[in-house]
Amino acid sequence: MALSRVPSILMKLARLLYVALIVAAVVVVVFSVWDRPRNLISICGFLFFLFILLICSAHPTKVSWRPVIGGLALQFFFAALILKWEVGQAVFQFLGDQVQTFLSFTNTGTKFVFGEKYTDHPFAMVVLLVIVFFSCAISVLYYVGAMQVVISKIAWVMRVSLGTSAPESLCAAGNIFIGQTEAPIMIRPFLALMTKSELHAVMTGGFATIAGGVLAAYISFGVSAEHLLCASVMNAPCALAVSKLLYPETETSKLSKASDLNKEEKKERNFLEAAAAGASSSIKLVANIAANLIAFLAMLEFVNAVLSWFGSFVGFPEFSFQLICSYVLMPLAYLMGVEWADCGIVGELIGIKSFLNEFLAYGELSTYLDNRKHCTGRMLAVQSEIIATYALCGFANLSSIGIQLGALGPMAPSRKGDLAQIVLRALLGGIVTSKTV
Repeated sequence: MALSRVPSILMKLARLLYVALIVAAVVVVVFSVWDRPRNLISICGFLFFLFILLICSAHPTKVSWRPVIGGLALQFFFAALILKWEVGQAVFQFLGDQVQTFLSFTNTGTKFVFGEKYTDHPFAMVVLLVIVFFSCAISVLYYVGAMQVVISKIAWVMRVSLGTSAPESLCAAGNIFIGQTEAPIMIRPFLALMTKSELHAVMTGGFATIAGGVLAAYISFGVSAEHLLCASVMNAPCALAVSKLLYPETETSKLSKASDLNKEEKKERNFLEAAAAGASSSIKLVANIAANLIAFLAMLEFVNAVLSWFGSFVGFPEFSFQLICSYVLMPLAYLMGVEWADCGIVGELIGIKSFLNEFLAYGELSTYLDNRKHCTGRMLAVQSEIIATYALCGFANLSSIGIQLGALGPMAPSRKGDLAQIVLRALLGGIVTSKTV
């Protein structure tokens, strides 16, 4: 008799949590506007993005509003917990400082291998090699089971509050810590059984978040560790909400319960093997980042040379890709709450991130951060720097389309057609997610 009442009790708890999240979100919005009336612009921008998503929805009349409202409310709750509450701020500031200290140990190994003058090549020898150490650490945490515990608890919160299925919730939680190609591995046996809406949620979550390894690299750029960690946490529930708005569930899920998922067995036999495997697996990622940066920077320079050549015919040789982005995306930056004087630069950064990749965009942002540190050159307002940090957080760019299709296709060969059909809508979801944080 007592056991039969468990589902109803859990349902009541879920509803209570759902209502509590909505109330918390409303309180955050009210106090945010009360303290800073200019935040009304950001709220209008937020509503504008939701309207665009609804217009682009695959089934706008079949949207289930529980995961949408629940996901956005959970995002606002995390924002209040991390950004508005002094204890939350202190905790994330502490975590950010500890992460930076932990990553600095990479320099010992780098100095031993490449010598004292390794800092002469700061990007290759400092920024990229941080990924090797961080990947090693993540692999060890997986081996001891710490990562699985954290991810499963976060997934449970999202599943209960949003009503999303077990695999998409688990993958969304995994995306906080690991990348767009690694997170789906946790649910690989179930990809072929998932509905199109669930697959769309998996892809959107991948586009909307960043991997732990590259997060470490961005911190090495000088970007705030506190805000990067916060963005990673907030993007996960928001990505689920955006996904369910863009591609509502119209099928019956075969994997709605957590018990439907089996735990993956450990491949490594001991601690040292796990550490070595993590370091080795980072080689492909580091090489991929380096190769992409060389190719994209060269392509950007070529495009700018062509645009400058055309511009010279009308007496405007300064015509460039960055200039186009700065003017076209200025309204978008303004709707996000950026100071109008900084909208051109932030629009340029968003354009670089969306059409090229986020690594280049964060590299450009680090220039403005250095300018503030040394009081030289053009600087952004502190608020604009923070908004840019959140807006650039995610893998949502054109090159990631090939990465996701190339990774998910072999995991679920029978769903390649469905994946190709929904990938562009998922990319849109990933782009919008980071703009609504």
